[in-house]
Amino acid sequence: MSKRHPSAGKAQKPVIIVGAGLAGLVAAFELSRLRIPVLLLDQENANNVGGQAFWSLGGIFCVDSSYQRRMGIKDSRELAMKDWFNSAQFDREKEDYWPRKWAEAFVNFATDEMEDYVKARGLGFLVNVGWAERGDGRADGHGNSVPRFHLTWGTGPEVVRVFAEPVKKAAKKGTIEFRHRHRVDEIILDELTGRAVGVKGSILEEDNSPRGVKSSRTVVDQFEIHGAAVLVTSGGIGGNVDKVKAAWPVDRLGPKVPQNFVIGVPHHVDGRMIDITESAGANIINRDRMWHYTEGLANWNPIWPGHGIRVLPAPSSLWLDANGKRLPNHLFPGCDTLGTLKYICSTGHDYTWFITDQAIVAREFALSGSEQNPDVTGKSVWGVLTQRVLSKKGTVPVQNFVKHGVDFVVKDNLEDLVEGMNQLVAKIPGGVPLDYQKIKDVVETRDSQFDNPFSKDAQTMLINSARTYWPDKRSRIAPPHKLLDKKKSGPLIAVRMNLLTRKTLGGIETNLKSQVMKADGSVFKGLYAAGEVAGFGGGGVHGYNSLEGTFLGGCIFSGRAAGLGIAEELGYDISKASNVRARL
Repeated sequence: MSKRHPSAGKAQKPVIIVGAGLAGLVAAFELSRLRIPVLLLDQENANNVGGQAFWSLGGIFCVDSSYQRRMGIKDSRELAMKDWFNSAQFDREKEDYWPRKWAEAFVNFATDEMEDYVKARGLGFLVNVGWAERGDGRADGHGNSVPRFHLTWGTGPEVVRVFAEPVKKAAKKGTIEFRHRHRVDEIILDELTGRAVGVKGSILEEDNSPRGVKSSRTVVDQFEIHGAAVLVTSGGIGGNVDKVKAAWPVDRLGPKVPQNFVIGVPHHVDGRMIDITESAGANIINRDRMWHYTEGLANWNPIWPGHGIRVLPAPSSLWLDANGKRLPNHLFPGCDTLGTLKYICSTGHDYTWFITDQAIVAREFALSGSEQNPDVTGKSVWGVLTQRVLSKKGTVPVQNFVKHGVDFVVKDNLEDLVEGMNQLVAKIPGGVPLDYQKIKDVVETRDSQFDNPFSKDAQTMLINSARTYWPDKRSRIAPPHKLLDKKKSGPLIAVRMNLLTRKTLGGIETNLKSQVMKADGSVFKGLYAAGEVAGFGGGGVHGYNSLEGTFLGGCIFSGRAAGLGIAEELGYDISKASNVRARL
């Protein structure tokens, strides 16, 4: 039996967790297994438990997993560690001290424990492992050398469920209490010791809006709560475009701050708690490191303001900048998000174009978001088979975007396609009209590389190489073909790709126990942070680049570290924490 703090049998104050997203749920789960009382506060209603994770595709980064081995993928701790550090590009002596340590710890966890840890909760994955962020074309550069994106069978809602269910069971037993519509405005510090001992804030009026919908901010009362420790798990800044713009690194991603984004996360992902925690004395680092996507679509059926959906593309579409110029080598779909973002910003425009066709869209356009993948979210084997393997039009959500999305142009020939693209350009402030002859030259030059099974074109070589991974050949990457070969590929499709806000890579600095650090390098007693608000660990475990599957994975890993770290500080024996049996 675990040792308990002397006060555990008395009226022990609860651990206060600010934010009922994935990291908060994981921490609460770990604390509840030791029967440590927890109070979960969230400014949103109960419909939003799980936060951003619910809306995710459900990818989790694992290394040398049983799924990889079954697919014939040779992965290792050493290879993953090289990929991580080559991608992170840590270059700040002080600010990257803890992120480096978190990076090493996370890769080790992804290798040794992640698969078993989530499986023990009841989570399962699709049998085929996805290959995200294929890289910048260098063995020692950014990117995944092998597929590591383990897609949850049930997507984001399933990731939330396996932690939310035991937490809710603990709530029925009185170990955990949820208080929704409680917005924290201040962290209370002990006047003598400076320790975090509680929170103050505002009670918001009841609002029964569906999950993700922007809710009321009308204040009806105030609250003040004291606890044994305070854990901040409130998310990043992706729903607050003003904060994104304020943190934009013009020196790296100039020459100016982009003006137009579609929004990839709900409105409540506002970054408030980062500022509040900083005001209490926490050290905030690596603010300029963010992860925003370059393949964003305006959602034709939005849930939150400015709602955008990301296309997770495979490599076959032809990618043109706003001027109609093909993007440089290695900046191919699905390869190098940050490198592509940097190039797009250098053009002075906020959008690009995919020129593609029905065959490619059907096979290679996956959409982010649990609600955009009802077959996988609903665990329908038949749906996956008929819509992703056998369909010539793609999944129903993809078909709906092609039909209703404002960013799509569908035509039978290239001249009409460019005319339709220019009709969209006319609606874009500062948009650049495209010259049909120049676009025709680019497309025909690309197509000329498909007369033979070999080519000098780097994108064509990537397509052929990627199809040697048999799951991609069977269901993810279209057979190589010419875009202008309508008989084989169907109508031409142009897609305007917008910049889409998503993740905060910097944040509250923490040590490996998720304890918040002060600017002088000392530990902030009683205060913890996990998940995106802490840069997924340490204040920036990813450095400059993500390898994908690492956001959910980072919330799980840092939330677990926080729960165990708090338990240890409160005097509990966590030496066998991985093997503690749930007693709920």
